[in-house]
Amino acid sequence: MSVRTLQPSARALGRQDRAISLRARLLTFDPLLALAAAGLGACSLVAIHGVAPQYATRQAAYLGLGFVVMLAASRLDYWRLRALKWPIYGALIVAILLVIALGSRVNGASRAISLGGVSFQASEFGKVALIVFLAALVADSPRRQSARATTVRVLGLALLPALLVIKEPDLGSGLVYLVIAFAVLYIAGVSARQLAAIAGAGVVALLLALVVAPAIGVHVLEHYEEQRLTGFLSPSQNPNSYAYQQVQSVIAIGSGEKTGRGAGATQTSLGLVGSEAPTDFVFTVVGERLGFVGAAIVMSLYALMIWRALRIVANAKNLFAALIAGGAVAMIMCQVFVNVGMAVGIMPITGVTLPLMSYGGSSVLTTFLTLGLLQSIYGRARAGNASGGRELRF
Repeated sequence: MSVRTLQPSARALGRQDRAISLRARLLTFDPLLALAAAGLGACSLVAIHGVAPQYATRQAAYLGLGFVVMLAASRLDYWRLRALKWPIYGALIVAILLVIALGSRVNGASRAISLGGVSFQASEFGKVALIVFLAALVADSPRRQSARATTVRVLGLALLPALLVIKEPDLGSGLVYLVIAFAVLYIAGVSARQLAAIAGAGVVALLLALVVAPAIGVHVLEHYEEQRLTGFLSPSQNPNSYAYQQVQSVIAIGSGEKTGRGAGATQTSLGLVGSEAPTDFVFTVVGERLGFVGAAIVMSLYALMIWRALRIVANAKNLFAALIAGGAVAMIMCQVFVNVGMAVGIMPITGVTLPLMSYGGSSVLTTFLTLGLLQSIYGRARAGNASGGRELRF
């Protein structure tokens, strides 16, 4: 048998290349990540319709628009954002300052600008902007620059918008900003010793703000923020003040038992959890109305989303992509952990929304924009594998 007969013909190779190209185009969108988002959106509509039917239609519109945003962002070449890091950072700072100066005040907080009945919450979109900016900042750092100098630079530039957001006051979003910075440094390879020092400094700063400063008559945070941050530690001692919502939330989730109370739910339907049931306490609604089964479904969908996002981090083509994906994972995980922990009484009330579950356009669109960037990174990594002749498993 000749060597020629062992080799595929040019026509066969062409068909193979076209097949790989077509498959690469069709499979550059992670269906499991999209499925998790769709499932959480459906759970959101069920939960919100149960306690605030008037919000369900608007939430459905936010979710529909969000899917369009995700699709558009997935086709975006994320690499182009690297050159825009300083304009993105400048827009972030300006937007937060505008909210502080011109934002409508609700319960003493100025967190959004209202235009024609539509609210724009800069701190939500700022999460994505900060992820992209910090990722580009680290990726563009000169090799001769020491790791310590890069760490100080990242923390300093992340701390500025975080403190401004806390000033609104929006403590929850400010903490998410700091978690994003910590995750970017971790993905960038900062040593465990430096990360431990950063975490220790954060704990010391929190103790100073919550214990030492109030003891000498200095209040770094608003009084209600101090109460919320410490009230969850002993809610039974003062159940009728700032811990009231959390106590009612725990009761509601416990009353849901295995399969939930359905239309017979009272804690959330009668407003005992407060007006924040469709937003901050949407997981409480799921727990009471759908029980353990419903809560398990929601948490399983988050587990699926985080798993797929972590795979994108591991398979990213370059450092910039890995940093964006890592910051996105940190943002989602932090919000899920804090919000669910708040609902079950193990975390303080900080106003952090539950991604794709809580009512609100800014939160929903921000999460979908983040997922779109993840899809963009996923697609280009798969396309790179295909062009290199590798198996398209991801």
